[in-house]
Amino acid sequence: MKSRMMKIKRKTSETDINLFLNLDGKGKYQVETGIQFFNHMLNSFSRHGLFDLNLQVNGDLEVDDHHTVEDVGITLGQAFNKALGDKKGIKRVANSLVPMDEALALVVVDLSGRSYAVLDMSFKSEKVGDMSTENVPHFFESFAHAAEINLHARVEGRNDHHQIEALFKALARALKEAIHIEHDLIPSTKGII
Repeated sequence: MKSRMMKIKRKTSETDINLFLNLDGKGKYQVETGIQFFNHMLNSFSRHGLFDLNLQVNGDLEVDDHHTVEDVGITLGQAFNKALGDKKGIKRVANSLVPMDEALALVVVDLSGRSYAVLDMSFKSEKVGDMSTENVPHFFESFAHAAEINLHARVEGRNDHHQIEALFKALARALKEAIHIEHDLIPSTKGII
C-alpha cells in the first residue's frame, strides 16, 4: 500500500501552522495549538482515528481563538485530502455513533470529492475551557470543505464537554472506517473522486 502521509505548512497574517498527518498511524500525537481544550479534542481525534498527528500552531490568540480553530480545520482537511491521493480502494462512506456519558454523537462521511457540511449541534456555554463553543461547528465546516468531503454531524446531551468530545471521536472513527482499503477500484461510477 502506498504511504498515506502529508506534511503541510500554512502561514497567514493570523496563524503559522506546521502539520504532519499519517493516516495509517498508531494514534500518536504531539499537538500544540495554544488552546488547551482544542489540543485535547485533536488528541482524541488522533487516538480514536489511529492517525499520527504532529501539529504546531502560533495563532493570534490575543484576538480570540477563531482564526486558530478555523485554520487548523483548513490545514487538517487539506492534509487529509492530499494524503488520500486518488482514493483508490477506499471504503469511501462510513459512519460512527459515539456515546460519552449522557451525550451521543453521530457523524456520517462520504469522501466524495464534494464539500458539504450539515451540522446539528448547539451548546449551552460560550466556552469550554479556553475554546469558544461557536468554533466547534466552524471547525467541522472548515475541515469538510478543505478535505472535500460530505459530512453530517449531530449531537445531543447536557454537558458541552461531553458533546464536543463525542463529536471529535465520532469524526475520527468515521474517517478511519471510510479510508479503509477494501478493494482496488476507484469507488465511483465516474472513475474518479
